[in-house]
Amino acid sequence: MMRLLLVEDHAPVRRALREGLEATSEAQVVAEAATAREAIGLAEANGEIEVALMDVELRDADVGAEAASGVGAAVAIRRERPRFPVVFYSIQDDDTYFREFRASGILSHYAYVRKSNYLLPSMLTPLLRDAIAGRSFIDPEIEDRVDEVRERDATSPRALLEPNEQAVARMLAQGMTNEQIAARMGFRDNLRVSTVANTGNGTFSNQLMEFWSSGRARRKAHDDGRRRRGYPTGTCCGGRISNLAD
Repeated sequence: MMRLLLVEDHAPVRRALREGLEATSEAQVVAEAATAREAIGLAEANGEIEVALMDVELRDADVGAEAASGVGAAVAIRRERPRFPVVFYSIQDDDTYFREFRASGILSHYAYVRKSNYLLPSMLTPLLRDAIAGRSFIDPEIEDRVDEVRERDATSPRALLEPNEQAVARMLAQGMTNEQIAARMGFRDNLRVSTVANTGNGTFSNQLMEFWSSGRARRKAHDDGRRRRGYPTGTCCGGRISNLAD
């Protein structure tokens, strides 16, 4: 029987998953986590855990926007436990998560699937077993989105800026003032902000601000949709167990 770490920030979904997985008699949930921080600590401390079923978006009220995702948690765990098996299980369609997964360098002992395509616990246990065996699998829909994000990034104005320049453009898009950005970035004066923001031909910052603003708009639309369906926002990304598709 597989000894499983279950990572899901929505308690009712986590409970239903635990009950469903254990009912298959193929998995025993030996640890549960609601945040990436908890997942990392449990995986590093409990050597009995063989594999993790990991939600991708993991809200953490204690750290807010700085909360690590399921992908980030897996990367951190693998620093201490190389090739630790993990199955990513997500409703998220935000480019950020696909971009993070592509950059993670995860090559084996994993699966990444959409919740809507793997609703039943009996569909998840083969993925968990394969991850333990060292195999990898990516849902074709997820693979298409990862490829789409890679191609878009290759032609994005962001690709032409260095990290500091990207950070300034992101904060400008968030409505921060030059003074706030200078303080956050540790610049000695506000002129540095203007210099960085106007790198290149002067159009990059405007294009990047539009890029990040549109991301915030997508997140607002996502949360509005969750409210209409009666799901909580700001605390979880999973839907009801009977309707896990976003």
